[in-house]
Amino acid sequence: MTADAPGLAEYVRRYVEETEVALRDPFLLDGMHRIVPALRAARDAGRMVFFLGNGGSSATAAHFVNDLSKLTIPAGAGRRFRCVALADDVPTLTAWANDTDYSRVFSEPLQNLAQPGDVVVAISGSGNSANVLRAVETARSLHLVTIGLTGIGGGRLKGMVDIPVVVPSSSMQHVEDVHHLLMHLVCAYFRDEAPAPGGPR
Repeated sequence: MTADAPGLAEYVRRYVEETEVALRDPFLLDGMHRIVPALRAARDAGRMVFFLGNGGSSATAAHFVNDLSKLTIPAGAGRRFRCVALADDVPTLTAWANDTDYSRVFSEPLQNLAQPGDVVVAISGSGNSANVLRAVETARSLHLVTIGLTGIGGGRLKGMVDIPVVVPSSSMQHVEDVHHLLMHLVCAYFRDEAPAPGGPR
C-alpha cells in the first residue's frame, strides 16, 4: 500500500468544488441557447465549421471535431456536420509559423478554405492569443459566424466574436475543464436531438 499524500483529499475536494461553482453559473445554458442554433444552421446549410486554439485548447478543438463529425451522424439519411480543426494540419501550420509569423497560422488557412456563412469556433482560455484573435479578424472580414470559448474575463476575444461564451473562472484548468464539458454537451445534444417535423437532418 502506498503512503497517503498529505492534503490530497482536501485538494481534490476543493478542485471539484471550484469547477462546480463555474458550472452553476447561468452562462452555460445561455451559451447553449446561442451555439446550438448557429451550429444547426451551419449543418443544415452544408457550411463548414472551423475549430482552432493553442495548447490544451487545440486538443479541445480536435476533440470537438471528432465528436461533432462522428457522434452526431443521424440514423439513416440526413445532414452531417462538415468540420475541421485547423491545428491538425501540422505541415501547413508549421510552414506559416516558420516562413512568416505564428500569429498567421490560423488566419491564412481560413483565407484558403472559408466561404461566407461558414462558422469559426475560436477557443482561448485567456481570450488574448494573438493567432486566435487574428483568425477571428479574418473570419469577420470573410463574413463568417464567429463563436468564442474563453474564460478569465474573456480577454479581447469576448468583444470580437458574434457568440462569446466566457467561463466564470480565473483558473485556466477550470476554464479548460468547462470548455471540455461544453463540447460534450453540444455534441450529445445533437446526437440526441429529435428531428423537427418535416425538417432536414
